[in-house]
Amino acid sequence: MKKILLISVLSIFAFACASADKQILGNWVEPIPGMPGKTQGISLQEGGKAASINMTTLVYTQWDKQADKLVLTGKSIGNGQEIDFTSEWKIEKLTNDELLLSSDGRTLHYTRE
Repeated sequence: MKKILLISVLSIFAFACASADKQILGNWVEPIPGMPGKTQGISLQEGGKAASINMTTLVYTQWDKQADKLVLTGKSIGNGQEIDFTSEWKIEKLTNDELLLSSDGRTLHYTRE
C-alpha cells in the first residue's frame, strides 16, 4: 500500500513539473524602449530551442529551465564579432500571460504574444 501511495505522489509531482515546464513555452515580448508599439523578446520552443524576436544583435538559440532558473544560450553579434553567451535568470513569476525574470538587479517583464 505504501508503494502505491509513493508512486501516486511521485506521478502527480512529475506531471505538475512537466506542466509548469510546458507553461513557459511560447513567445514572450516586452516593449522596446523609445519605440512605441514595437516589441522584442524571446521564443521558447519545444526541445530547448530558442529564437529572438525583433533582436538582430542578440540571437537566442537554446533555453533550459532548472527549478526556478531560466538559462538562455545564444550569440551576441556586433561590430563584425560573434560572442557566445549563456545567461541565467531567476523566474520570479510565471503565469499563462506573464513572465518576470531577474538577474543582477535587472528585471525583465514579458507578456505572452
